Amino acid sequence: MKRYVKMSQLYAPTLKEDPAEAELVSHRLLLRAGFIRKGASGLYSYLPLAWRSIRKIEQIIREEMEEIGAQEMQVPILTDGELWRQSGRWGAYGPELMRLNDRHEREFALGPTHEEAFTDLVRNELRSYKQLPVTLYQIQDKFRDELRPRFGLMRSREFIMKDGYSFSADQESLQQCYDEEAAAYAKIFKRCGIYALPVAADSGQIGGNTSVEFMAVADAGEAELVYCDKCGFAADTEAATARPVLSEGEAGDLEKVATPGAGTIADVARLLEVPENGTRKALALVDGEGNNVVVFVPGDHDMNDVKAEHAFGNYHMMTDEELQLAGLVKGFIGPVGLPEGIRVCADQSLRDSQWWLVGANEKDFHFMHAKQGRDFEIPEWVDVITAKPGDLCPTCGKPLKGARGIECGQVFQLGTKYSAAMGATFADVDGHDKPFLMGCYGIGVSRTLAAVVEQHNDGNGIAWPVSVAPFEVEVLPLNVGDDMVWPEAQRLAQSLVDAGLEVVVDDRKERPGVKFADADLIGLPYQVVLGKRGVKEGVAEVKNRATGERQDVALDQVAAVLTEKVIAQR
Repeated sequence: MKRYVKMSQLYAPTLKEDPAEAELVSHRLLLRAGFIRKGASGLYSYLPLAWRSIRKIEQIIREEMEEIGAQEMQVPILTDGELWRQSGRWGAYGPELMRLNDRHEREFALGPTHEEAFTDLVRNELRSYKQLPVTLYQIQDKFRDELRPRFGLMRSREFIMKDGYSFSADQESLQQCYDEEAAAYAKIFKRCGIYALPVAADSGQIGGNTSVEFMAVADAGEAELVYCDKCGFAADTEAATARPVLSEGEAGDLEKVATPGAGTIADVARLLEVPENGTRKALALVDGEGNNVVVFVPGDHDMNDVKAEHAFGNYHMMTDEELQLAGLVKGFIGPVGLPEGIRVCADQSLRDSQWWLVGANEKDFHFMHAKQGRDFEIPEWVDVITAKPGDLCPTCGKPLKGARGIECGQVFQLGTKYSAAMGATFADVDGHDKPFLMGCYGIGVSRTLAAVVEQHNDGNGIAWPVSVAPFEVEVLPLNVGDDMVWPEAQRLAQSLVDAGLEVVVDDRKERPGVKFADADLIGLPYQVVLGKRGVKEGVAEVKNRATGERQDVALDQVAAVLTEKVIAQR
């Protein structure tokens, strides 16, 4: 027979004070409420409460993966370094890849992700198009040697992840696998109680051309997002194609104006009494091939590092010495009369802008009324600026809003990036060998736990959604060991368990205030408070932790009332 859990026997050591190291709400509350404990920098133990919630998140993932026919399995965490060399990532991944040698000096990697291992597995097993598509996944510990582990479970060196991989014969099949995974991810996060935006994203070190991240909206999120609440468009600012609102300069003859000391956009805008979006900013850099580059962007926007790497390779911004050698005047660079040998680019958002206010390539001077096509030409257009709130939605044209997000999941279309590099092929309908078209699908399980807490908390602690709460009901007898309240609390708790609910009873001989504070801190969805007066009157107080709503319920109805509430939210 299932029994309730006694708080006195539950390993959930709560803390009265906020840990000094904790910056985020989730980190602070998970430590204080006895869910996690730090072992070393970026390494955490999951205590029983956290582990129960993680198992529930994993179960939700498994149920949704089963719905789309994905098959669970597991490959070794330790991956042969030779496989990473075959894919080209051994050197490309960087110092975040944890590497080690065995006693025979053979190199291995502790996997941060397992594209290589899964590709190696199927290249020896899937030989015909008739066996495709196949989607395989695992839920496993992953490792990444973060330079600065921080924010608790948000950026740690060991973390729990669901990673899945699809293998298809053609693009239509890959698209179907990708769409099914994306739809399943949306359901998973909704069931976990997370408000997550699917946003267009950069593929980063995983690779591929098509990627969507699922971002849990939270003030503490590391990623900056823009979204449209009119049409549903959403994107990471690193991936969104910006459509800034531009103020066009006045028409007229090219005019050189004195701008003494105005070496920044803010200075120029203030001096000439124009809005910053009416100016054009020049950025000087050296691209990955060693060429000197000047790129022009709207004055009120910044260049994005990720986009710039796509456009210019392994670039760096020019030093003062490099500017001088290139014949460029810091703070006063413009497209009219640039020195020879400069690669000239502009952000594509300026393509239709005719009249520019720009530097005159002379200290303390700018050009007004510089006309594109008359006074200067832009030979190359690039997408390099960071989108920001107030830009126009690329889908419907309405102003975008801004938010911050925690990346909880991401889906990729890898194409043949790994299969071609690693010789993973199948025989098509005509008998020709072709590389698999692959998809990659990841969910940060431990990150999802933290994201739930970021979205579900108040000044008193966590307020768990039923679906991922470690337990569903906490019974709080205000008297323990007496012959009135304590026997009724035990009977009531067992009736809740018999009804199929997960129950904790706070049997500690603590003051009511301590019990109430810990109950709110840990945040189980429902609290049942039993005192002498209530028992005499035949009622218990039932509190909804998330809303704070309280109601008196007859003792013989508590199980029925809570069962109905809980089952509706599982």
